[in-house]
Amino acid sequence: MKVFQLDGLQKQLALLAGPIFMETLLVMTLGAVDTIMLSQHSDNSVAAVGMVNQLVSMIFLVFEVTALGTSILCSQYIGAKLSDKVTQTVGVSLVLNATFGLIISCLMFFFAGNILHLMGLRPELMPDGLSYMRIVGSFAFAQAISMAASASLRSANKAVYPMMVTLVVNIVNVIGNYTLIFGKFGMPALGVEGAAISTAACRTIAMFALLYLLKTKHVRHFPRALFRPFPFGELKKLLHIGVPSAGEQMSYSLSMVVITYFINMISNEALATRTYCMNIIMFVYLFSVSVGQSGAITIGHLVGDRRPRAAFVFGKLVMKIAVVTSIVVSVIFAIFGKFIFNFLTDNQEIIAMGVVILWIDVVLEFGRAVNVFAVNALRSAGDIYFPVLLGIGVMWTVSVGLSYLFGIGFGWGLIGMWVAFVLDENIRAGVFIKRWWGLKWTTKSFVKDVK
Repeated sequence: MKVFQLDGLQKQLALLAGPIFMETLLVMTLGAVDTIMLSQHSDNSVAAVGMVNQLVSMIFLVFEVTALGTSILCSQYIGAKLSDKVTQTVGVSLVLNATFGLIISCLMFFFAGNILHLMGLRPELMPDGLSYMRIVGSFAFAQAISMAASASLRSANKAVYPMMVTLVVNIVNVIGNYTLIFGKFGMPALGVEGAAISTAACRTIAMFALLYLLKTKHVRHFPRALFRPFPFGELKKLLHIGVPSAGEQMSYSLSMVVITYFINMISNEALATRTYCMNIIMFVYLFSVSVGQSGAITIGHLVGDRRPRAAFVFGKLVMKIAVVTSIVVSVIFAIFGKFIFNFLTDNQEIIAMGVVILWIDVVLEFGRAVNVFAVNALRSAGDIYFPVLLGIGVMWTVSVGLSYLFGIGFGWGLIGMWVAFVLDENIRAGVFIKRWWGLKWTTKSFVKDVK
């Protein structure tokens, strides 16, 4: 019987992981397309956009507060068959993220220069960085609403719809970049500004498409009776789950911003190398991201259905798949690293650094695969605070602290910083493995007291 149930869960994992893998791949491609096309424009434009995207990614984590809470609550409510609670949660999340999005859009447009000056962006990179940040930041609201809608669809095992939207958006973005960066089809050659316009337009298209799919495929109606009086209880739960859940990602992203500041102290070549490497490595860890996220949705359903033992056994399987796949793919990318970098740039210093980093990253990917699974799975089971506390503690002492020591203090540069990343990911992985096997997370469900 247990084998039969596990086989059924494996099929569910495959049905979820496939669309999530494709959507994640396409989202990563959306960012990588800007880098690849801008690499034909100049390495400096890549460096400027790379730093801005690091900042934008961190700021956009504000929207993850609601999206993460939505995914976790809806997964458990669906498992517990509480359909009205699902509708309330989705409605509250859309309103909350739309409000956050509009506020942040204004802040990123009007204070772009102040933020980039604070980050110490080099003067020669400032014009491109400022232009990109103002345009992309102005449409932050579109990303906020899209994230809430996508999280709702995924939690209901409808990940195929966000995937389809992302596919269309990628095609539009490639055409838009080609047209506006290089000045094709009678349009002016706008360079970085053209990439920003294309990205902003694509995010707006995605927002409208996801809202339409949410209304037609998942929550068809939002009855007024469910929102009168306003369900502050669900809002409180969303924030209770989302704030600490996003805290782990916020800590990671903020630590990367600080590390980017350190890299900016080294050289433009180091900053460009880091941008190229991150865009390459994204295609390595997307396997662990897709497996981890799809596994977490199923684990949330099992926990909501009061089947913690099945969630534990299933989680072990998901972790194994994520680790093995990530290591194999990282080795393949390392083997072809020189070929990839030669395609992106002719700067020999960047190529040499990048190839070494890809080999170091093979060791890093074991820890990252475990961490991606564990953070998603523990949150989905209701164990919210442990990943945040562990992340903040280890990231800032090991990743940030040793990055400065190895990279700046010892003069090892970007390669020394990557060694610090390896230590950070693998230390956290060891602690997370112990946490999963300890089963303390089985007492953290959010629906155990819901009638």
